[in-house]
Amino acid sequence: MKKICIIGSGSWGVALAIHLAKQGYKIKMWSFSEEEKDLINNEKKCKFLPDAEIPEGVYCTNSYEEAINGTDFIIHVTPSKFTRNTVKEYKKYVTNQPIVICSKGFEKDSLMTLDEVVQEEIPSAKIAVLSGPSHAEEVSVAIPTVLVVASKYDALLKLVQDTFMNDKMRIYTSKDVKGVELGGALKNIIAFCAGVAAGIGLGDNTFAALITRGLAELSRLGVALGGQKETLYGLSGLGDLIVTCLSEHSRNRKAGKLIGQGKTLEETKKEVGMTIESIDNIEVAYELGKIHGIEMPIVEAVYGILYKNLKPEDAVNMLMNRERKSEY
Repeated sequence: MKKICIIGSGSWGVALAIHLAKQGYKIKMWSFSEEEKDLINNEKKCKFLPDAEIPEGVYCTNSYEEAINGTDFIIHVTPSKFTRNTVKEYKKYVTNQPIVICSKGFEKDSLMTLDEVVQEEIPSAKIAVLSGPSHAEEVSVAIPTVLVVASKYDALLKLVQDTFMNDKMRIYTSKDVKGVELGGALKNIIAFCAGVAAGIGLGDNTFAALITRGLAELSRLGVALGGQKETLYGLSGLGDLIVTCLSEHSRNRKAGKLIGQGKTLEETKKEVGMTIESIDNIEVAYELGKIHGIEMPIVEAVYGILYKNLKPEDAVNMLMNRERKSEY
């Protein structure tokens, strides 16, 4: 029986714990919060997933050492902005366990992807990245979900595929770690834009255009940063983009919608109540686009909305009135 450590007790960490516990594995979770730990252990509940029941076999602790000791591999699922500091705190307890990164985003200050952050902190670690269209609310209640895992290690790909796969979750494999990382991080930005569009009352035509042209932008940047175009048009790019742009489960879409309705950034963060990865990611993508000379008009427009007092309606007009172009 595999023993699995999950670092992070938010909605996605708990959803994965529920899925894996139902597979018969023993799960030890780490949480920074005493309150969340007690809720998981005593009431078998997660405050972010009110409809989910946590099965037996899931135990939560506030101790990194207790969570990691004796496990076969580690699932890292903290918000991207906390990734480096969290890894710094637990790396002394890691022996030879592979690390599966299930967080999505960039490190804002360094512009690094999360696999780069973890590898820099634990150079000997074997790393995989698991991503794709996956709302925690649905995984936690066993709605069929399809994901992709990327790693340069064949044995680790097989381990993750064998561990996670059942009739409710299908896992594809990939060697394109960079592409899978970038698809998961960059799609949050377009989802935020979809929320802004909803907030100002735009329609289905606009959403379809936004997803299509947004995918073109994130693919251009993703390829420039070392990902493969096919990956960005797969589960971790296009797949995650669709589900995040169109679903009311998406906190990134919800945040954009609140901004579109006239809320301030601080009001939006307070109302959403959970980490909004897209806000930091927008700054990173904007900087990376400038560094690599990539044309990213949608990213530039939403950056203007957040940081240059550009009105959403004016951003739409700016995008619609750009110079005429061929699609490809």
